[in-house]
Amino acid sequence: MKNWLKRSFDLIFFVAIASCISLSILLGAVFGDAQPVQARLTDDTYDGNIFALYGGNGSIVPPRISLAQSLEQGRAAMLVFYVDDSADCKRFSPILNLAQGFYGKTISLIAVPVDSLDLQTNNYTPADEAYYYKGTVPQTVLISGEGKVSYDREGLFGFEELDSAIRDLLHLPDAPPELKFRKTDRVINELNP
Repeated sequence: MKNWLKRSFDLIFFVAIASCISLSILLGAVFGDAQPVQARLTDDTYDGNIFALYGGNGSIVPPRISLAQSLEQGRAAMLVFYVDDSADCKRFSPILNLAQGFYGKTISLIAVPVDSLDLQTNNYTPADEAYYYKGTVPQTVLISGEGKVSYDREGLFGFEELDSAIRDLLHLPDAPPELKFRKTDRVINELNP
């Protein structure tokens, strides 16, 4: 009886080993040619949520409030039009992170993915985000609580310029020198150069 039990155990052990080897060979054949995942700040490839990946802050999207809601509350808004597969938008995301950190409680930061806009429609109102889109990303638009555009800029620019525009919109004094000349090209995470 003991000899039969030992042979059964040996058979189960060998079947388990053979199954593991077969599975590893199969996985190697299926995934052997797979390339490692690489996110790059400097190319126009889709890497995922650019605000979480490059800006260090995934809470920017989805926006917590729409432009219409912000205007109803009389609250200033910053619209940022972007696409996740744009190198310029990837490089701009840390600037938005800084803006949210400094002004997130006083201004509505509304990141608008251009892919979600119906660009065939021409009947947008000033309460619609798409009304302000000019066709370039990134595009940043500052709108007062009364609905007046105070700043509209396409392309990349530094936090100092955005900070100055937000301060003008909110009628705040100029930034102190220690903030005004601070470096904004610091590394956010291991993916930034």
